[in-house]
Amino acid sequence: MVTNRRQVVNRCALPFAVLAGSLILLGGGAEAGGKEGRLSSGLSIDSLGALIVGPGEWRPFPRYRDRSQWRSLSPVLREAHIRSAEQYRGADWVTPTATEFLEFVWTGDRSGYQDISFGRREQLASLVLAECIEAEGRFVDDIVNGIWSICEETYWGVPAHLNIQREGYGLPDVTEPTVDLFAAETASLLAWTWYLLEDTLDRISPLVGRRIAHEVERRILSVNLQRDDFWWMGFGQWTNNWNPWICSNWFASVLILEKDPDRRTRSVHKILRVLDNFLDLYPDDGGCDEGPTYWNRAGGSLYDCLELLAKASGGRINYFGDPLVREISRYIYRVHIAGPWFINFADAAAQPAIDAPTVYRYGRSIGDSTMMQFAAFLAREQGLGQGALRGRFGVLGRVLPALFTLDELEGVEPAEPYLRDIWMPDLQVMGARSFARSAKGLFLAAKGGHNAESHNHNDVGSFIIYADGEPVIIDVGVETYTAKTFSEDRYSIWTMQSAYHNLPTINGVMQQEGRAFEAQQVSYQVDDAGATFQLDLARAYPAQAAVGRWLRTVTLTRGRSVTLYDQYAMENEGAQFQLTLMAARKPSLLRAGVLRVPPASGSAPRGMEISFDQTLFQAEIEEIEINDPQLRSSWGDAVFRILLSALSPPREGDFSIVFR
Repeated sequence: MVTNRRQVVNRCALPFAVLAGSLILLGGGAEAGGKEGRLSSGLSIDSLGALIVGPGEWRPFPRYRDRSQWRSLSPVLREAHIRSAEQYRGADWVTPTATEFLEFVWTGDRSGYQDISFGRREQLASLVLAECIEAEGRFVDDIVNGIWSICEETYWGVPAHLNIQREGYGLPDVTEPTVDLFAAETASLLAWTWYLLEDTLDRISPLVGRRIAHEVERRILSVNLQRDDFWWMGFGQWTNNWNPWICSNWFASVLILEKDPDRRTRSVHKILRVLDNFLDLYPDDGGCDEGPTYWNRAGGSLYDCLELLAKASGGRINYFGDPLVREISRYIYRVHIAGPWFINFADAAAQPAIDAPTVYRYGRSIGDSTMMQFAAFLAREQGLGQGALRGRFGVLGRVLPALFTLDELEGVEPAEPYLRDIWMPDLQVMGARSFARSAKGLFLAAKGGHNAESHNHNDVGSFIIYADGEPVIIDVGVETYTAKTFSEDRYSIWTMQSAYHNLPTINGVMQQEGRAFEAQQVSYQVDDAGATFQLDLARAYPAQAAVGRWLRTVTLTRGRSVTLYDQYAMENEGAQFQLTLMAARKPSLLRAGVLRVPPASGSAPRGMEISFDQTLFQAEIEEIEINDPQLRSSWGDAVFRILLSALSPPREGDFSIVFR
């Protein structure tokens, strides 16, 4: 019954809190000055007006009428895009209903509405690209219908983001236009469509272009210029990937559609101020606490903005020599393990879909050959160029540069970075492998930090281990998002809890969320023999855990083993604890005190042995069936929880577990 559905989710539930004097770099050659205001403080509105190209003068990509570059695309790519769009010729533009919008507050489901909304945008983007490639007019009517249909939508964003409006979740308030990720994406999609097809659309009717300009102006350009209170802008508030992601789409829309010179330069200046708020909070080590999945739209979208700025100024404003900008870029290959696998702390997938052309362009802009070769590796693994290039949500701002960079990218020798050691002291994340430039042997990653990080899991002190480039001891990641994911009930989800990370549960108590729950006494040491990471994770647990100290040391001995050594001191006698180890494949008891995790299919036959003191621990294996499609894409049908329950532990003690 509908009445029951409406009781499932509290529509007033709080959204999940993502707690979390500059010098212009001309030609990328100077060093940055102070961190605050590094993009905007050296640029007045007047100076921007003199540096940024005027309305109608910006030509970053060939337009529809510029046929030579469109014809130069490979036949495979051309055919793939045309074939992809042909399914949409004469197709309906499915319009989501009010009740589909309300499903988010009734049941917590966010995918139903999003599938329709994103599908419409991907449909339009596909038609636009095919028409630009083929140039026969076969897709024009459908493009006009798509533009008109999207312009008719009440709200361009998604139900899960309506907490940004004063009315809160429910239906969108037409009297208060608000800007979320996908409202900004939609504005960019329509702006790029107009940029590419202006003459063609004008021949259908000049009102098509006017409608695009009107809708983008009232929904995005004026709203963002007038308001400072959207949380993602970061004025006095935390911010995250929303900031550069929205700015990248806002910036493109301004450059294409804003005709008033004063509003144009004021908008660009405000975008730089908003981006400064993002950068001011970013750690100097360039670490993305949201994980590699979100780097696509954190560091990656920062790059989109800086590239737009450089192109729109004819290269006269260039921040690619800035040390922080460079460190942010390198995060993405620092957290690469092997093949499709990445260090995936926080809400990151173990096999994230990293945008290879963005990685390449970023690497090219900062002159980092390792990053460029890594991008070529990603592109090869993703089969880039063998089919249509698809921008998720229909985004053309990423597909267009990819189309006209692909030949160059394909000419780069692919290589995985295989960094021997990584250490990000601000993020408190380390990684180390047995051998540089090889996936062979063991790979260890571990984290400190705190339990109020962006897209946080309660996982202070957790670690992962890979063998020969395959996962063994894992971070499970995050399920498909629902209303609960970003609500006050977030930590009722099993994947967010410390008991499902590689951590102890102490006196039946798990770690707690919040900034006060953090690692202490964090240290890292590395040499040719190995790498050691140490921290006290006791303060990640609330007072009920009654733990005074839990000093954890994880050590990679290169070419041999990983050792976990925990020293603890409880506040009371009779304390109990249970250690969780999450395994990618089903372990078995090989002999007393030794578990064996089998190898991944086709890998080395030895698998991994886990040795523990059987007089101290009793081992149990729990199979966790995976039904969520996002988790299944990384782990298949199940993951396995090893539970090592302490047998009559003393008030103070220590233990070791060895992985080899």
